[in-house]
Amino acid sequence: MVRMSADERRESVIRAAVSEFARGGYYGTSTEAIAKRVGVSQPYLFRLFPGKKAIFLAAATRCVQDTTRLFAEAAEGLEGEEALDAMANAYTDVIAEDPERLMMQMQVYVAVAAAEAAGDHEFGEAVRAEWMKLWEAAHLPLGADVDTTTTFMAYGMLINVLVSMGFPPEHRIWEGLYPSAGAKGRLERQQ
Repeated sequence: MVRMSADERRESVIRAAVSEFARGGYYGTSTEAIAKRVGVSQPYLFRLFPGKKAIFLAAATRCVQDTTRLFAEAAEGLEGEEALDAMANAYTDVIAEDPERLMMQMQVYVAVAAAEAAGDHEFGEAVRAEWMKLWEAAHLPLGADVDTTTTFMAYGMLINVLVSMGFPPEHRIWEGLYPSAGAKGRLERQQ
């Protein structure tokens, strides 16, 4: 059996943390559950990360970075409406295929709000910095137009809410979104 390096182990902790925090949120997830999922002891976990908050922040950062990368890859070489459709399609597909990703995003928003309410602004600042990179990943391919980017991000957040609430793809609520975001668009892309 090959031993993992500290970086590889750290990466496995982040992946496990995303899964655990996606389901239980910051307050409902124990570091013990994360350590168990990875197959390490809690003391070893705390050699990799100074505490639960650092683990959550690493998972939150990864979650936003993954979406930023998704947008950048989807829009590569495209601009305007073509970039918008490519990013919307890629995002809609990934959250449909990987619900943990969406659940983690939702947990991140809740955790930032809770931290801010408790007076912890450092956590929110770190997440907001990553989210601004996400904004830019959409903003530039959309022609750096603030209104278009705002509309795109707003639709994305609406998609997050509808999917997290369990609206099935064929529900009429999807009809008003980007044509490619609804059930018909997903079916067309799969064919």
